[in-house]
Amino acid sequence: MSFLKKLFGGGDKSGEAAPAAAKAQVEHKGYVIKAMPYKEGGQWQTCGIIAKSVNGVLKEHRFVRADRFSDEDSAADHSLVKGRQIVDQVGDRMFDQG
Repeated sequence: MSFLKKLFGGGDKSGEAAPAAAKAQVEHKGYVIKAMPYKEGGQWQTCGIIAKSVNGVLKEHRFVRADRFSDEDSAADHSLVKGRQIVDQVGDRMFDQG
């Protein structure tokens, strides 16, 4: 039975990456910035999500930067710094489609 579960998509999924949870979160000028660093090549990659409710609709912008760190906490801290910088420089334009 175990073989059939694996064959048809059931069974153990421990080899798959679980969806990442925010490592840290702050509010900045009406935006919520979530640090979402992930492990890449033995180091932690700067990554995050900036969210804001615009006209009752939750808008999100995901960002990834080239900065890498040896530990997750440093990457999370830097992700929050970069998120604040994006908010300060770009504002709501980050949600533009075109």
